[in-house]
Parts: sequence; structure tokens; C-alpha cells
Amino acid sequence: MPVNTFRGSASLTQSWNHFRFTVEDGVATITFDRPQKLNALTFQVYADLRDLLTELPERDDVRVLVITGTGRGFSSGGDVNEIIGELQKMDPRDLLAFTRMTGTVTQRMRDCPLPIIASLNGVAAGAGAVIALAADLRIMAMSATLSFLFTKVGLSGGDMGAAYLLPRLIGLGRASELLLLGEPVTAPRALAIGLANAVVEDRELGRETSGVARRLAEGPALAYAATKMLISKQMDMNLGAALELDSMTQALLMKSADHAEFYAAFREGRDPKWSGR
Repeated sequence: MPVNTFRGSASLTQSWNHFRFTVEDGVATITFDRPQKLNALTFQVYADLRDLLTELPERDDVRVLVITGTGRGFSSGGDVNEIIGELQKMDPRDLLAFTRMTGTVTQRMRDCPLPIIASLNGVAAGAGAVIALAADLRIMAMSATLSFLFTKVGLSGGDMGAAYLLPRLIGLGRASELLLLGEPVTAPRALAIGLANAVVEDRELGRETSGVARRLAEGPALAYAATKMLISKQMDMNLGAALELDSMTQALLMKSADHAEFYAAFREGRDPKWSGR
């Protein structure tokens, strides 16, 4: 069942024009598909990401989202010709509308109740690196790199929430290094500093990602959604507020169908059949 069962008149989007989108057995996959440009992002890609992330919680056929790319790149960030060149011509009002749109992508990734896996098949730079950062899990091919290179183009390293998310993930010192210097982070180093959850040989990336995605898709979706919400919301709470939110959330989940199914399965000596409710 969808996370939100209440819908208005608008129908869900049937096709997405600026990346490939597929759904199979509960796993949705966004594939950036401009390999000749290392999957550089355009205005339209940002807009489609923003809108798809709004719709995903309304779907009843998706339990986990994977984001990946084709070719040698995950995403090299904003297209220099199609975005950066055009931004030079814009007035402050339109520039603010653009930067707010890109920030909305990060916000909706964090607010989305579905677990999100970034499967990094190659270069993730600039906005591509932040999209990976905003995911819940990052699985990197050995040849992949992450580069928060905003200062290298004369912009703030705190783009799209990077200055908020990165220190909370890897600590202030390392985040300062990556955001100030903008140097590429190899997959082994990303794993060592906690930026990557797993690093695998390039040929194993699809299999590893699929295995993690399948495990999440077949698990207790409501429990995953609640856990993601608590991780995100408690980043700025004091301990007392966090414990109260924990208590209220856990009490609600104790009446969930999935928790009752766990107990029934335990008593009957079988594996639970999760419904996500």
C-alpha cells in the first residue's frame, strides 16, 4: 500500500522524459542517461527529480528507490553549457528560483519515506555528489569518485544542503576539507571516512545494489519509513525531544500489522510476511 492513501484529482505521471525510470518488484530505479556528458544535469532533470520525489510516496508499487547512472559517470553535476551558461543571463529572482529548486531535490530525498540507495557507477561531482550524499545508502564501484567541487568554480561549497549533511555524516574536519578543497574522494577513502557504505568491484555494483534493494523491498516498509524519519528529524533535536519522538513512534508501530506478523511468525517458527502496514 502507498505511504499516503489519500489522493486528489491529479494522476501520477506516466512517463519521465529526462532520465530513465523503471519499477520492478517494489524497486524503483532512476538512471541518469546522458553518458556522453557524464550524465550532467539539466534544468529539466532537476525539475523531473523534484516532481518524481513528490510522487513516489503516493505509489503502491514502490518500496525502495535506487539512483544510478549509465557509462562512466553517476552524474558530473550541472551541465556547464546548458545550466551554468544560462545562469549567467538570469536575474536574481530566477537564480533564486533555480537554487531553491535544486535544494528541494535534497529536501524531498530526505523527506521521502522510502529508503534511497545511490549506486555510484562512476564520477559523482558537484550536484551529483550531493544527490549521492542525500541518499540513505551509498554503494560505490571501485572506480567511482565523489567530488564536492563547488569552490573550484567560484561557488559556495554549501550547495543543495551539502554543508548541512556532510558534517553530520563524516564530521566537521573532513567535511571542511572536502567542501573547501573540492578534491576527488576515491571509493576506498570514501569507505574509510564513512561517506560510502560499501565499495565493490565495478562488475559487482549492479549485483550488490540489487541485493540491498531487494532486502529493503521485501522488508517492513513502515518500520523503514519511521526509522528514516527519526534519523532525519533528530539531527537537530536535543535528547529529551528525540526520546519523546522515539517513544511516540514506537508505540504506534507496536500496533502495526507488521509487528503483529513478526510475533505470529515467531510463535509459528516461520519467516514474517511483511505487508508494510
